[in-house]
Amino acid sequence: MPLDADDRRAITELLALHGHLFDAGELDRLDELFTEDVVYDVTDFGQESLVGIAAIRRASLALGPANPVAHHTTNVVLAEITAGEVHALSKGLGVNADGTCGSVTYEDTVVKGDHGWRISRRRVIARRAPLGGR
Repeated sequence: MPLDADDRRAITELLALHGHLFDAGELDRLDELFTEDVVYDVTDFGQESLVGIAAIRRASLALGPANPVAHHTTNVVLAEITAGEVHALSKGLGVNADGTCGSVTYEDTVVKGDHGWRISRRRVIARRAPLGGR
């Protein structure tokens, strides 16, 4: 059965909630975003993938004031993989305290569980060149 409007809305709101929680420093609420065993792939930034919510929380705290002050998620495109599993493609803008900003692409696998939709895998890809570097 294809994704219905309620699932599309819930997933889009989940992706938007990411920025609100991180920007507010509400790292104790990351279970509202991610599965417990989430893989957060930041290898495009020269880092190891983070596995689990606790690892994401530790990395965010370690980054401290270098974290963006604002995360914005846009351009959400959803495609059902299987029942209860969705590929979510979106763009992210991060605004830093000094006013600089950066752009990323989020490639997410989102799964439906007992507590609703959660991100089980997120790959963060830095956008460094126009037209994908072509």
